[in-house]
Amino acid sequence: MFSLCEDMAARCLVVILGATGTGKSKLALQLGRTLGGEILSADSMQVYEGLDIITNKVTPEEQQLCKHHMISFVDPLVSNFTVVEFRNKAVALISFPSSLTVHIEEIFARNKIPIVVGGTNYYIESLLWKTLIDTKAKSYNGNTPQSLPADKAKQEKQHIQTPYMEAESRYLKDEVEVNSTLHGAVIPQIVTDRKAQLEQLDCQELHRRLSQVDPGMAAKLHPNDKRKVARSLQVFEETGISHSEHLRRQQAEVGSGPLNGPLRYPKPCILWLHMDQEALDKRLSARVDQMLVDGLLAELQDFHRRYNQQKVSENSQDYQHGIFQSIGFKEFHEYLVTEGTCPPETSAVLLQNGIQALKQATQKYARKQNKWVRNRFLKRPGPNVPPVYCLEVKEPTDWEESVLKPALQIVSSFLQEKEPAAQPLRMDCEANENRRSHHKCELCNRIIIGDREWAAHIKSKSHRHHLKKRQRDLEAVEMPDHPKLTDRDHIRTEAGDDVALTAGYNLTQTDSKNPAPTAGNDLASTA
Repeated sequence: MFSLCEDMAARCLVVILGATGTGKSKLALQLGRTLGGEILSADSMQVYEGLDIITNKVTPEEQQLCKHHMISFVDPLVSNFTVVEFRNKAVALISFPSSLTVHIEEIFARNKIPIVVGGTNYYIESLLWKTLIDTKAKSYNGNTPQSLPADKAKQEKQHIQTPYMEAESRYLKDEVEVNSTLHGAVIPQIVTDRKAQLEQLDCQELHRRLSQVDPGMAAKLHPNDKRKVARSLQVFEETGISHSEHLRRQQAEVGSGPLNGPLRYPKPCILWLHMDQEALDKRLSARVDQMLVDGLLAELQDFHRRYNQQKVSENSQDYQHGIFQSIGFKEFHEYLVTEGTCPPETSAVLLQNGIQALKQATQKYARKQNKWVRNRFLKRPGPNVPPVYCLEVKEPTDWEESVLKPALQIVSSFLQEKEPAAQPLRMDCEANENRRSHHKCELCNRIIIGDREWAAHIKSKSHRHHLKKRQRDLEAVEMPDHPKLTDRDHIRTEAGDDVALTAGYNLTQTDSKNPAPTAGNDLASTA
């Protein structure tokens, strides 16, 4: 085993990124056993009890070889476990030892290397950067309202009691308890999962409410992005401070970047397992076949009977939250709900449909994971982006030479505070690209968020189809003086707007700092 000194273990956090099926868990186990580490799973489905095969958890035998954390500790009926809760629990496990925080369960305090591994990349981001807002308690620059001086408490009270809160007092009445705090500041204490309640509203109403209390954030979020819009509303309701203001304060901290606060741990060692997509697709397909051999159907049937059958009978099943959204459970819905009630040949067809859907969903998810790594790590703007070392996964017989040995060399160099022989991977990012700019294409009746997405939209087949259709309509009513539409169907005005060369059809851009109007039906379009 590699020999560690106490200072080395206290300075190195190892992170393993990569698409599902590339061997992240295998590498983590090998590094943990060789270097003296403990593994922290960053997988949003593996935190739940049950469905061990479909969520691809490490086996009990593998967990005996190296200590694992953050696996199977949430009840499967819990539907609102959040990334904030994950971060809080994980950070407590990783915490640097100090005179105030030494606990026997802390990884660093045991002079071990924490190895974070998993496919839920936003979980990993929450550990690397100080980027999330904890809405469980009121805060003002890190203080609870009870600890605020009189003038700050007065400001907090004024901030919370906005026209929005007064106008919405009826819908808040049954869901919050109002407690008096220092100097009479009224602080609503949320007693239920407010975000889940907000998600019950339709998208247009959610976005309308957000535009009233946080127009800056409303301009950055697509009206149909219900989860993010609900989260921003939750932040305001539970803290009394807009989401935009929270982010502004966070990004004002020393070491912050455009997307986040400062790094939580200095000089993390990040490894990215990458594999040719065609080869990975074949591997993922074979993995599903092996899952079936290992007892996947029995696992799904048992879980359905115990946790989902009654929900289905009440038409209250939910495949959007908690473990029920796992890839591989909802894909077998038709097979599970008709089991024993339809002819065998029909059941066989439904089973094959589920298997094929699982393979396709897994392959699609792998692409999404790699895209996230490229956009959120390799192209991430700002000075506080740690280097990412890419390891190419090839044939199983090449694993030791192409993955294990390079990984050991890179991590060992970090532990010894030396530069690895391998070069980190970095992709150029557009310094002036605005990922949250707000665009509206009335020609297509769509709202587009982000410069890159907007550029892709105006080149898309759908947009060009609407251009041609509009041109035919103009020709049909014989408008010879109207400019003919071409591929260059929009121009940039001095004010910065994209204006279509069609009668009554505008392609407008609104900078996220100057939000677009959000009233009426203007925001009811779908993406």
